[in-house]
Amino acid sequence: MIDVPPALLDAVAFAARAHRAQLRKDGQTPYVSHVFRVCLIVRHLFEVADADVLTAAVLHDTIEDTTTDFDDLEGRFGKTVAGWVATLSKDKRLVDELREERYTHGLSQAPWQVRVCKLADIYDNLSDSRHLSEQGRKRTLARTKRYMDALKVDLPEAARPAYKAVAALIAQMESHSQ
Repeated sequence: MIDVPPALLDAVAFAARAHRAQLRKDGQTPYVSHVFRVCLIVRHLFEVADADVLTAAVLHDTIEDTTTDFDDLEGRFGKTVAGWVATLSKDKRLVDELREERYTHGLSQAPWQVRVCKLADIYDNLSDSRHLSEQGRKRTLARTKRYMDALKVDLPEAARPAYKAVAALIAQMESHSQ
């Protein structure tokens, strides 16, 4: 039997409420399915069972894409999870170029737990990119490569299997597009 920590169950409900009105880029799929899949990828594909990492995976888009802020997460899930989610969040107040620069820099300095969550996010976004136009897939792949470059900087051992899984998916996608 798998033991599911109460904080993770709470995070699932929290994310479902926070993302309730959002849809994926296909305009049909509830957005919350993405954060659930990211958590499943962390747990079952990357084989990370740490409850805080799984909680951060489920919450990874709440600061960036909802009205949730750091204080909301810290009060409910603790400083560690809130800090990881903040690192996984782009500052939308900044212009795109500066926002991406700061975000990738943060990823390059992040602990392995954040990197594993981001790698799961990338894996899911790539897996779900089939509905995008060819130009959209190319943009997604180019952005992904920038993130992968940032994530591999001093890559902690604990994140290496996840990194390899995403790199293999990218290679597979590139070979199919040629």
